[in-house]
Amino acid sequence: MIRSCLLAASMLALAVPAAAQNGEARVREILRTTPLVDGHNDLPWALRETYGNDPHAVDLATNLDASTALHTDIPRLRAGGVGGQFWSVYVPATLTPTEAARETFEQIDTVRRIVAAHPDVFELATTADDVERIHAAGKIASLIGMEGGYSIDDSLGLLREFHQAGARYITLTHSKTTTWADSATDAPKWGGLSPFGEDVLREMNRIGMMVDLSHVSEETMIDAMRVSEAPVIFSHSSARAVTAHPRNVPDSVLRAMADDGGVVMVTFVPGFISEAVRSWNADRAAAAARLLTLNPGDPGTVTAGMAAWDAAHPQPTAGLADVIAHIQHVRDVAGIDHVGLGGDFDGVTSLPEEVQGVDAYPRILAALMAAGWSEGDLRKLAGENVLRVMRAVETVASSRSGERPSLAVIATAGAPE
Repeated sequence: MIRSCLLAASMLALAVPAAAQNGEARVREILRTTPLVDGHNDLPWALRETYGNDPHAVDLATNLDASTALHTDIPRLRAGGVGGQFWSVYVPATLTPTEAARETFEQIDTVRRIVAAHPDVFELATTADDVERIHAAGKIASLIGMEGGYSIDDSLGLLREFHQAGARYITLTHSKTTTWADSATDAPKWGGLSPFGEDVLREMNRIGMMVDLSHVSEETMIDAMRVSEAPVIFSHSSARAVTAHPRNVPDSVLRAMADDGGVVMVTFVPGFISEAVRSWNADRAAAAARLLTLNPGDPGTVTAGMAAWDAAHPQPTAGLADVIAHIQHVRDVAGIDHVGLGGDFDGVTSLPEEVQGVDAYPRILAALMAAGWSEGDLRKLAGENVLRVMRAVETVASSRSGERPSLAVIATAGAPE
């Protein structure tokens, strides 16, 4: 499977450049009437890390490609045809839950301040209708997505307050297993969701919060799709059959998307879309671990050893063809109604060649058009699929509007229930 996907990607790389360039104008016309909704952008975290959490400390109204490491600014969002953006309010999994809750609220405030700083460009959105209305008015709909269920601090009351503050999805875990859900990149504790984790998802359904399964283990994916009455999303994940990273979605789950009704929003992280990059990353991590073990308390030797390793092992790169291969695979296995886009811009230190910022979307869609995708297919990929999921989530919440808020509590934090 990997070999066939890589062969297809190589063929696309040879076939699509000229056609893709000619097709970008047609793509921009499509995006004039269909909002392209990206599932995950970490600009708020980049502002926190580098600019003191101040959207006025860098001029987002200018193209920052040459002057900063940012992947996102207003000219490039416009050039990319972005009509709706889920801004991630990520905070690290290493924080205590109480710290994570506080800092997540701070990140929500950052999104609101980004919008307030550029009211002619951005407007907050909380519903699918909002997205379409704001896009039709020529602005970029700004949505909020939480990354890491630890931020609710095992409190359904806090969950409801985050929703009230505007958050419309929660990525159930990040890099670490939580007190109620297993992560894809940490040791499992629950075999998926704990009983309290199931309570969390049911309350998310009741209030209209999308369940995001990027970062979770395969068992958590399966449990979440069983428990959730509403369709789920993957805000920024790719296909495991193409690149064997645990953060990616296995074919068994992709096949289940048709029954679930959800959407997998393909991400562009090089280590998730290129097997060569994934393998290089794994080998480098193993080399670093070995040097640390052999040289305890000697950081100079470790640094020198890694410099030598890097010199002997040049880092491979991912490209546009890798992005296309993952989008195509998700479509082939899950179906055209279940694929979307979630770049993870400003959440990574490197990106694929030809996909260096948020202006890359017309290039990606034009390459797909050159590979045979219809205008209707591209509209679904760009935004129609995730807007359909949003409406389904809103419908479930509306049907349960008469129910009382859940008072479920975790039995003993960190221990099996």
